[in-house]
Amino acid sequence: MIKMYRRDFIRTSLCGGLAAAVMPAQAMKVLAGQTEITADTRSRVSLVTGADRADMAFRALQPFADEIARAAGNKRIIIKPNLVESKIPLCATHAETLEGVLEFYKSIRKLENVVVGESSADGPTMNAYEDYNFIPVADKYKVKLIDFDHTPTQILYVVNEHDIRPKPVRVTSLLTDRNNFVMSLARMKTHGLVVATLTLKNLVFGAPVKDPGFVLYKRRNEAQGKSDKPVVHGNGFRATNYNLFAMAYHIRPDLGFIDGFTGMEGNGPTKGTPIDHRVCVAGLDWLAVERVGIELMGINPDDVGYLNYCNDAGMGQFDLNKIDITGEKITEHIKTYQLAGNFDRQMQWKITAPEKSFG
Repeated sequence: MIKMYRRDFIRTSLCGGLAAAVMPAQAMKVLAGQTEITADTRSRVSLVTGADRADMAFRALQPFADEIARAAGNKRIIIKPNLVESKIPLCATHAETLEGVLEFYKSIRKLENVVVGESSADGPTMNAYEDYNFIPVADKYKVKLIDFDHTPTQILYVVNEHDIRPKPVRVTSLLTDRNNFVMSLARMKTHGLVVATLTLKNLVFGAPVKDPGFVLYKRRNEAQGKSDKPVVHGNGFRATNYNLFAMAYHIRPDLGFIDGFTGMEGNGPTKGTPIDHRVCVAGLDWLAVERVGIELMGINPDDVGYLNYCNDAGMGQFDLNKIDITGEKITEHIKTYQLAGNFDRQMQWKITAPEKSFG
């Protein structure tokens, strides 16, 4: 495999015509028309702690009440939890966190606009909603639970590291429709491909859909039906990071939220171990939310490839010195998460390629 540095990987993909397949022409611009954030813009992120998940979720969102109400307007509000697999509570958004979020939307009189949507990786999403007690919460607040696998889709394109050719992937149109207000309700976890999974990855890797009735048989390494979720992983660390970045032009949070009440460290996103952290992070600049999240996890920001790509493209504020924290002080709540056992291999995305001349 050709060794290349992160900017070289992006440049090579673009020169090969990938960008035209992955992004529409208007999105080839560096999001200048889609965000007011520049390198000099200050962003604001809330950080709260406590002993009650629902209360923490409500308090984390409260400082942005007026801004969220204005930004959401009359749009449909899509809350995307992280229910990557059923039967593994540590990997999933907690029902009490969802309850706190719905109570917040009720307080700003936007609850009637809210739906909760997900496509879990291992089988029917309704199974995950049931396993994680989302159904009683949804009934209490009279919001609809949606399985993305049963929604209209569109085709986006990602790369495979083996051949760098565009690969089609079906994604739910609910997350690509910029007329919707999308909230990523993520859980604070380490990851075996991209170091950490927070608000962006929760959306991007939850957006690809499965055939209705899809079931993953882990013990036999077989599946019934087709899932497009493996396609976005790209068969390699470089491609996974690049695909997250490229798809962020189409799918990204309008509101980022990270539940770190109990985080997952080690071999996340499903096989890690719990870490008692008691933090919650939220903000309207999702990249700033990610930056605060990885700081709280004790992760070097230079090690998370896709976030560096998004920073290079100006998708948000990634400079911690230009992020104003509402609530608690970051320095008082940092815990060093144990990273995945393959962390050294994940750093392949940083490897520098020899300079080449073109002409």
